[in-house]
Amino acid sequence: MLLADVARTSERVAGTASRTEKVALLAGLFRTAGPGDAPIVITYLAGRIPQRRTGLGWRSLAQPVPPAAEPSLSVREVHRALDGIAAVSGKGAQAGRVRRLQALLGAATAAEQRFLVRLLAGELRQGALDAFAVEGLAAAVGADPDGVRRAVMVGGSLGAVAEALLARGGGALEEFRLGVGRPVLPMLARTAKDVDEAVDGLGPCAVEEKLDGIRVQVHVDGADVRVFTRTLEEITDRVPELVEAARGLGTARAVLDGEVIAPGPDGRPRPFQEVAGRVGSRLDVERARAELPLSPVFFDLLSVDGRDLLERPVAERHAELARVVPEPMRVRRTVVSDPGDAAARARARDFAALALERGHEGVVLKALGSAYAAGRRGASWVKVKPVHTLDLVVLAAEWGHGRRTGRLSNLHLGARRADGSFAMLGKTFKGLTDTLLAWQTERLLELSTGGEGGTVAVRPELVVEVAFDGVQRSPRYPEGVTLRFARVVRYREDKTAAEADTVETVLAFAR
Repeated sequence: MLLADVARTSERVAGTASRTEKVALLAGLFRTAGPGDAPIVITYLAGRIPQRRTGLGWRSLAQPVPPAAEPSLSVREVHRALDGIAAVSGKGAQAGRVRRLQALLGAATAAEQRFLVRLLAGELRQGALDAFAVEGLAAAVGADPDGVRRAVMVGGSLGAVAEALLARGGGALEEFRLGVGRPVLPMLARTAKDVDEAVDGLGPCAVEEKLDGIRVQVHVDGADVRVFTRTLEEITDRVPELVEAARGLGTARAVLDGEVIAPGPDGRPRPFQEVAGRVGSRLDVERARAELPLSPVFFDLLSVDGRDLLERPVAERHAELARVVPEPMRVRRTVVSDPGDAAARARARDFAALALERGHEGVVLKALGSAYAAGRRGASWVKVKPVHTLDLVVLAAEWGHGRRTGRLSNLHLGARRADGSFAMLGKTFKGLTDTLLAWQTERLLELSTGGEGGTVAVRPELVVEVAFDGVQRSPRYPEGVTLRFARVVRYREDKTAAEADTVETVLAFAR
């Protein structure tokens, strides 16, 4: 399959609000895709790449390359090229990556270049794409959408299910069952503004600490233990502590869901980035373990002793979890059995406040009667955590695509340095309503100092309030940090750029 087909479908899906049309577009694409293309195509459409990281920063992606006149790049050629870029290491690695990138972009048309740059920059978002893709895949092969959805839940990957269905038809759905050793996509939580709102929506529920660690799924089969991340990457050899802990549990066969954290000397969890760095490192595991020991905290049990628990309610799954996992390795929790009980609600609010004092992100509330909806952001899990905000300066903006064509959308955000200049911290297009898009396009064009490659540079005068979940290290940006999950709250026309938050304020969040 040509990359041009994927890029064209991506643009058309983003450009329509019709669910029926989105599904039809995706079904048409899948009908023409080969089984081997399907996992790559689905990952690209979802705004991700199988390689996860390429080492390419925004400056590399911004360098213009003359486009090809006609489309010729296949999806698999692009995949191999990105494999090559991701594998470059050693002295001169960045220059080597850039050369390979420019060769790839030089073989792409202008439309394909736009698609690739946005994909590699992490700015290609289709909104609920996986849900539409499930229906489109079902339509393409004549399968039941619910059956495809269930297969994705237990198969761990929409791409793997698509490859099987395109190769063998609807009968391949029978191949996908929950099994020890084959990871499933984790259940995710929606957001509520506070504990009371969450309780009102859920009814009887458990309130658990929300840990800011690495999500892990641990599969135990006797002495054989395998550990997977939220993205289903296997990390067993990097977390010997988890392997040892799992072998000591009260069952010989289980699938557990939890987080891995690194408690400091005071018992408070170390920052997420430190845990991510430890889990991501493949070098000298024993030395890394000595420097930053990890601890598992389990909060769910998906299978035990050969029994599939996915459809069982939270209350039953937790009872089984408590049977096989000792208390020090279970998440702290409290239960609101009666949402109308004012004292129970007060205990839930106190529990949430105490979780923050202990250094955790907040709390997750789970309806006691709910099943485990693998791979979905279901309504029966709700997270509550404080929101941080910064007042930042808009340094540039990128022209939008699809429904945002003709409007300046993706904002380049900067914090103030001591010398009066601004350090770019990242980008966001989230939180922008149609009204705000129209306003900011007009306003930013008034401040424009020129443009290149779809980006309009502006005078650093406009201040925007941005909400974010945290600050993490990033080599892409000049101060070495970026914001996690940044989204626009409002523009602060009452503030000048000289009143924007400083780099030092941002770094304090990182610390």
